[in-house]
Amino acid sequence: MAACATVPVTQPADVSTFTPDCPAIGSFLDTAVSQGRTVGASALVWKDGTEACFERAGLASREENRPFARDTLVQIFSMTKPVTGVALMQLWEQGEFGLDDPLYWHLPEYRDLQVATEMGSDGDLVLRDPSRPPTMRDVMRHTAGFTYGGSDEPADIVWERLQPLSPDNTLAQFSEEMAQVPLIADPGTRWFYSAGVDVQARLVEVLSGMAYDDYVAANIFTPLGMTDSAWKRDSEDLDRLARIYVADENGALVPMPREEWLEPNFAGKPMTMGGSGIVTTVDDYMRFARMLLNEGELDGQRILQPATIRIMATNMLDARITPENRLWLPSKGSGGFGLNFFVRTSPPMSPEENRGTVGEFFWDGYPSMLFWVDPAQDMAVVFATQKVPFDNALHHDFRDAVYGADYVGLPPE
Repeated sequence: MAACATVPVTQPADVSTFTPDCPAIGSFLDTAVSQGRTVGASALVWKDGTEACFERAGLASREENRPFARDTLVQIFSMTKPVTGVALMQLWEQGEFGLDDPLYWHLPEYRDLQVATEMGSDGDLVLRDPSRPPTMRDVMRHTAGFTYGGSDEPADIVWERLQPLSPDNTLAQFSEEMAQVPLIADPGTRWFYSAGVDVQARLVEVLSGMAYDDYVAANIFTPLGMTDSAWKRDSEDLDRLARIYVADENGALVPMPREEWLEPNFAGKPMTMGGSGIVTTVDDYMRFARMLLNEGELDGQRILQPATIRIMATNMLDARITPENRLWLPSKGSGGFGLNFFVRTSPPMSPEENRGTVGEFFWDGYPSMLFWVDPAQDMAVVFATQKVPFDNALHHDFRDAVYGADYVGLPPE
């Protein structure tokens, strides 16, 4: 892992005079498309209080020969997670919960969680009580012991049987089924990417008394002027929706089957995930990113207090959670995890590590989506594409284009 290297990049760029290289960003996008690394993409950079760059290349739909335009709609998948974190922390500011409250105080179905340790010789899971119950903080930093399914953990046997995140479930039904899935470890001992953010969405419903998507629309999208963002979309939006392309075993990009592509947002299903599902544009999502950059406020609309943003953007992983217990998180860079964000705590330690500045916070999404907030450089960036599986190499090269390959990542003094 790059984070294990000990020698930082030499000959650093002068970060105090950093300016994003817009021609390099445009060239990167053109090259990525021409080399078949993605079908289409766009990038939007906001720096020092103004738009610095917008670049685009390729197609939103190869089959329709439709360009990847500024108003192209994209399915952002896990870039939904920071929105959910902001929604829940609004309720924290209102005194609805404490970060160290046990989760079951607010969702009683999680009172009797157990840890699955192995599959017994009789074919049944071996279960034990956890060392402590998961807290609200655990739920927001992926240390609750929850799973997302699809791993070799014994608990996933129950996940696969119940399918808590079925699109036919409501969030209430999801939560009842999720509470039946054993934990993969004691809370606070492992960072394990999970459906914990969907638990957060259910918490928003219970604590606010509103449907989750209605709460987000009223308290985040509308005040921020994000008029083109939602989970449920209408058929007329299809003319702007980017197709998701899947890299086959030879690297060729083929369109995702239509039913799979459209089911989350266009099939009228009841599930509104907290960890995925928003359809938006680069401009709309940049308004969310600018709010974070401006410590919770945009155009006179206060979404969160500055101190709350700083809490969310502070690494909260115990040092005792060693790299081998952080799944693939170290591949994101030298850092840790706050509340629904990766947080960079050290400069890049090798050319193979993604460029970035100490103090940045970000997240990404399954179809190779990416955004980040770089407070030291007064910059926010949104990179939009629709390619699966997730392509970290694409993000590495995009960040090289934005910062320059020799960017040292130390905040300007």
